[in-house]
Amino acid sequence: MLIFRLFWEFFKTGLFAIGGGLATLPFLYDMQAATGWFTLDDISNMIAISESTPGPMGINMATYTGFTSMGVLGGIAAVAGLVTPSIIIIIIVSNILEKFKTNKYVQYCMYGLRAASVGLISVAGLRVAEAAFLRSQLFAETGSLTDLFNIKAFIFGVVLYVVYKKTGKHPIIYILASGVIGVILSM
Repeated sequence: MLIFRLFWEFFKTGLFAIGGGLATLPFLYDMQAATGWFTLDDISNMIAISESTPGPMGINMATYTGFTSMGVLGGIAAVAGLVTPSIIIIIIVSNILEKFKTNKYVQYCMYGLRAASVGLISVAGLRVAEAAFLRSQLFAETGSLTDLFNIKAFIFGVVLYVVYKKTGKHPIIYILASGVIGVILSM
């Protein structure tokens, strides 16, 4: 039954997560709360791994969740669930969109979908920032305001942002450098 649940949960995610990998994050947070297949820290790790490995972020996260839950078959089921809605929708849309692309209601629908994508990605970005920069659990344990913020991560994030804006190098350079710096700072 777990294999069918993996497929179903990721099918729902693939059906409604419009906007790519980051848009799947709100669904992953809900899935974590409902199933317990992974922790909130696992989501942060999934993001880091998915961003630093080849392939689409959503596919990488589905593979991770499925594999850790049920091995190779779980990974296949989760990925199949995630991509099946897209395949179905693309087939349907490609057959009818050409006929209706000048229809004002189709254009309004596309306008709304773009706005929904921005909203979902914004929520995902804020949750990633929260996971990276806030230590809510430590704060709840100690009650100390200094334990709420991960100052090293915040400073590193700001420095990385400034360096990226000034140099504009390829993102892989920052991903690799961040991995090395993360190891060094954790020692």
